Amino acid sequence: MKSGWIVTKDHKTFIEFRDMPVPQPKSQEVVIKVFASAMNRGEIFAGGAVHGGPEKQGGGEASGIVHAVGDGISGIQIGDEVFGRVRGGFSEYAVMDIHQLMPKPKCLSWEQAAAVPVSYITAYEAIVMYGHLQAGETLLVMGASSGAGMASIHMAKELGAKSIGTSGSQQKLDQLKTIGLDVGIATRQPDFAEAVRAATGGHGVDLVVNGVGGSVFAECVRCLAFRGRLATVGYVDNQFSAEIDLNAVHVGRLEIFGVSNARLPVSGRAESAAGFIRDMLPALQNGRMIPIVDKVFNFDQLAAAKAHMEASAMVGKIVVRIA
Repeated sequence: MKSGWIVTKDHKTFIEFRDMPVPQPKSQEVVIKVFASAMNRGEIFAGGAVHGGPEKQGGGEASGIVHAVGDGISGIQIGDEVFGRVRGGFSEYAVMDIHQLMPKPKCLSWEQAAAVPVSYITAYEAIVMYGHLQAGETLLVMGASSGAGMASIHMAKELGAKSIGTSGSQQKLDQLKTIGLDVGIATRQPDFAEAVRAATGGHGVDLVVNGVGGSVFAECVRCLAFRGRLATVGYVDNQFSAEIDLNAVHVGRLEIFGVSNARLPVSGRAESAAGFIRDMLPALQNGRMIPIVDKVFNFDQLAAAKAHMEASAMVGKIVVRIA
């Protein structure tokens, strides 16, 4: 089978196509024939929490049909339409742990389904599992046009919370308002705290999802309300350090945490997937949450999809059509 690999050389990542054998499922695994996969910045980013060594099969999520079923699995049939987090989604066939498998909603295309698993489960961990966002609270999303940003806006709306998003593009913010963004702040600078305070009547936000990085961290802290929470989910700015106002953390009883799979055991991934399936999958199945697919590339255009992501030109997800 044809497989796309991400290779790191001289602190840069490149796409290489290789011919690989079709994988065979182990116990508690299925192999799917991949129809579509999606690109995520973390796996093409040479730095930070990137894991997997100098080369790895690309693609952390996919949609497709079940091709083979491993031992210890019942209720799953060959030909079932599924989606979820996988290993090797940029391949004609990919391995999926059974606890990541979700039935594909009929209202989603293959490309839309492939755009869900990584970004939406990441957002679920940041917002629900650890961020504990409640109805009536306010969420601030840094870099709101990213896949995780889009998912965060959807989930805030689903939970009955208000969302504020930042982006360097007013056009992107206007598009995000069509899926539920309440307030957009057009900026690429750490200068948004005053606008956030104004939008919340001086209260501040209850939760920040920061996918931009260290360059905006201190300003994010300044946006937090009493008992506010701040989730770090990435660093587009390549800045891994930031000043921390310990007095603000102390007197505000603030919580700061990170969301990454780099060291998360299989049991942790299973827990987050199970929570997402329970709490958020129904909103996908009935069409309340429809992911924005920015652009679809063919499999042989994988390098072009990577370049599109590195240009930060997208709103929502970049999808690669495999089959």
